[in-house]
Amino acid sequence: MNGMLRVRRSRGVLSGLLLVLLGIWGAIVPFIGPNFHYAYTPDKAWTYTTGRLWLDILPGAAAFLGGLIVLTSSYRPTAHFGAWLAAASGAWFVLGGLIGPTWIGMHMVPGTPVGDATHRTLEQIGFFTGLGVVIVLLAAMAIGRFSVISVRDARRAEREAEREADETPAATTTTSNGRRWIPLRRRVTTTDETDEPATEETAAASRS
Repeated sequence: MNGMLRVRRSRGVLSGLLLVLLGIWGAIVPFIGPNFHYAYTPDKAWTYTTGRLWLDILPGAAAFLGGLIVLTSSYRPTAHFGAWLAAASGAWFVLGGLIGPTWIGMHMVPGTPVGDATHRTLEQIGFFTGLGVVIVLLAAMAIGRFSVISVRDARRAEREAEREADETPAATTTTSNGRRWIPLRRRVTTTDETDEPATEETAAASRS
């Protein structure tokens, strides 16, 4: 069963890397965007506000952490946790600007997009709505990939189970006359000439 929970680390590389990059973008774009006229008010670079903390920095950090977990994990439950964390951060990017201002005392105000109608649309997409939708999509893809147990995964789990069984020491059995003997596994090999199995004698007895 434990072998089924293992997965190749390469399975989450692409989605995890993209989630990491999008998390970084979501967290820092409010601070660097004014340098190229892509901003919400206050439209000054590296200006901190409480709204940016709740609506940009924290969800960006969550997407970054979730993507990093997906990128590096080879254990299904851990990878699922990272993907769900990223999905939650993406949902907050989409909904935070709508829900936040209704929470009295939290000061979750995103500000106002600057520029003409086209610029305001692109800013809304790049800061919140579009960014969040893409993060949720990538996280959902990662959840799906880590939920699938492929034929290769099943075969690898079988090999690991067989290897663990081979490494388990044989139990010692005590007979009625007080002697102890340890059953040894019989090795079966195949000869090149006759293709008939050849066996080694396997029984060893020791006096107590």
